[in-house]
Amino acid sequence: MGNKDSYALNAGRKSKAFEIGKKHYDIGNDLFRAMLDKRLTYTCGYWKNAGNLADAQEAKLDLVCKKIGLKSGQKILDIGSGCGSFMGYAAEKYGVSALGVTVSNEQKELTDKVYKNFPIETKLQDYRSINGKFDHIVSLGMFEHVGAKNYKGYMKVVHRCLNNGGIFLLHTIWCNKSDQVGDPWFDKYIFPGGKLPSIKQIAEVIEGLFVMEDWQNFGADYDKTLMAWYNNFNENWDKIKSNYNERFRRMWRYYLLACAGSFRARKNQLWQVVLSKKGVRGGYQSIR
Repeated sequence: MGNKDSYALNAGRKSKAFEIGKKHYDIGNDLFRAMLDKRLTYTCGYWKNAGNLADAQEAKLDLVCKKIGLKSGQKILDIGSGCGSFMGYAAEKYGVSALGVTVSNEQKELTDKVYKNFPIETKLQDYRSINGKFDHIVSLGMFEHVGAKNYKGYMKVVHRCLNNGGIFLLHTIWCNKSDQVGDPWFDKYIFPGGKLPSIKQIAEVIEGLFVMEDWQNFGADYDKTLMAWYNNFNENWDKIKSNYNERFRRMWRYYLLACAGSFRARKNQLWQVVLSKKGVRGGYQSIR
């Protein structure tokens, strides 16, 4: 399928929702254990006061908790919950319960095992099937898989599930110009159906649904994060190479380095956007 066909046929449609799980996130937890931090956080770290990957990821998770004003006893929804790192951190440090949705069997099984003693539930389902009401909603590194044709529908799901006084925090990679499709190499080999949104595209789909309370760009931190992943991958390759081949090693190294280069050149950005349904009473206080 070509890139134009990918848009025309809506690669992000519900019937294709689980493809990214099978082709990327289910390729082996041994790979992600070798590459990521101990919480298996597969999103950009926050390096403002951090000197290593583990601290940068803890700082990012805490930053999200603080931005949404997390309080003990609240119930949160994590759309694209990965291996449960945010839900686990929030439950452990802030005393909340959480529902996570993922399209990856491997991620769900790992989350269920690691966080079995916490008030955390993970469902294997597409975001369009989410029901219920939540005090806050977060989405960390999942929106890149939604697809331009589905942005508005995604925002309507969030609006429907968010309590009136709640906060929605969207953490995602963004690009500097509006495109309808993603990079063809990444679409074929790394993230099928992936597509980065632009400011314009997001502004259009939140109109009439949300108040934009805060917008932070720390895209330069993704360069550091990706290089930390790249170094971990190289250092631990001998431990996992029996499950992969040399072609995969070259492809994965290129993926990590190409992404790091795009952030270093400031071609791509990492944005955290804080949204409310009716505006935070008295005004929202930005947290950095």
